[in-house]
Amino acid sequence: MAVNKTSLSAGEIIRAMLAEDPEVAARTTKIFPVVTDEAKLPYIVYRRTQLDQAPTKTRIGADTIGIEVICYSKDYTPGVELAEAVRAALDGKQGEHAGLVMRSCYLSDAEEGWQDDAYMQQLVFTVKM
Repeated sequence: MAVNKTSLSAGEIIRAMLAEDPEVAARTTKIFPVVTDEAKLPYIVYRRTQLDQAPTKTRIGADTIGIEVICYSKDYTPGVELAEAVRAALDGKQGEHAGLVMRSCYLSDAEEGWQDDAYMQQLVFTVKM
């Protein structure tokens, strides 16, 4: 029996939108959910960081979700370029995948750093489902 998908599955929309974007696809080797131990740079990791449900009297309202997308790269400038491509693919967009509907997505925070011998560009998106 199939399980109804909810905003807990929002990462599926994010991954699909990133994988289908030609600029993102040209700049990365792979897109992973949550974490990976072995990957060839550059790559992307995404994860859900929060969920805020807005219930109403008659039904469950829209959920607001935080999605973190981290771009890892060997060199700084290509990492920033990958982050720019990710932003262009997601910021201000709507989407649908496998019956899930994303009403809106916007960049709400960004940070950069160095981790595990790679530059990282961390983008946080606020998503309404």
